[in-house]
Amino acid sequence: MNKLGFLAVSTLTLLAAACSNQGPTDAASTPAAASTSPAPAASNKTIGLALSTQNNPFFVALKNGAQKEAAADGYTLTVVDAQDDPAKQISSVEDLIQKKVSVILLNPTDSSALAGAVKEANDAHIPVITLDRSVDGAQVVAHIASDNVVGGSEAAKFLIKALNNKGNVIELQGVPGTSAARDRGQGFDDEIKTSGLKIIAQQPANFDRAQGLSVTENLLQAHPDVQAIFAQNDEMALGAVRALDGAKRANVLVVGFDGTPDGIQAVKDGKIAAIVAQQPDMIGQLGVKNAKSVIDGEKVEAKIAVPLKLVTKDNAQ
Repeated sequence: MNKLGFLAVSTLTLLAAACSNQGPTDAASTPAAASTSPAPAASNKTIGLALSTQNNPFFVALKNGAQKEAAADGYTLTVVDAQDDPAKQISSVEDLIQKKVSVILLNPTDSSALAGAVKEANDAHIPVITLDRSVDGAQVVAHIASDNVVGGSEAAKFLIKALNNKGNVIELQGVPGTSAARDRGQGFDDEIKTSGLKIIAQQPANFDRAQGLSVTENLLQAHPDVQAIFAQNDEMALGAVRALDGAKRANVLVVGFDGTPDGIQAVKDGKIAAIVAQQPDMIGQLGVKNAKSVIDGEKVEAKIAVPLKLVTKDNAQ
């Protein structure tokens, strides 16, 4: 197989409300510098979308945004679902390469494990654009994401203010090995270190609602003196809410991350105190938009920032 890896671009809007001006600082994947990209070898109108999972409303919204954008200009979007299995996703990306799609949009299950598959795509002259999560140690055309480090920091700042800079916090972590879990945790942990709050427990719940429930139940038994829970996505936050309801702990604040419809509704209902909201549909739209630019040989940007918004009951409407 031969070599290539080139570029893609920006624009934005919002999923749940108005937006702030954060951008991706993720340096794990290595987007090429912005320039004019020649059309890929297979310059047809087929774009591959390799999702980590469709068992999460965030990634369903991302897929829907991509499909809408592709249909608007008559492009074919071939979607493959890894079901959170890195080996399955590697095989799916290889299948997209064999089908000679023009560009691959990749939402990696594991930031390190997918590096080899990205290199295979590059060798086949198929550019890769990463969405929401980066890839470590491989060249991509562009990375489209919110700034997860800043988002984690914003979640911590909310809790510091809400708890008057005093209290114990549990942190529910995402899928180990993903850039989203790493960066959200970094932003949150670094901000908490500068405050009077203390993280008394951290445990992965793999961005999953059911695991968020079971992990929170166990942690509440081990650490009853807790005033807040930060979940690195809305699904885990919703699981934590169920655990708190079962333990009759309505006084514990929960903060989520993503801005899914279920998450926003929980904010409106007073179950979740705040959510750092992303725009998954816009990430998908921008992925396809920039893939089309790469196919057309147009100038694109290497990093594309999708704004964040802190959603509370005051602005959830």
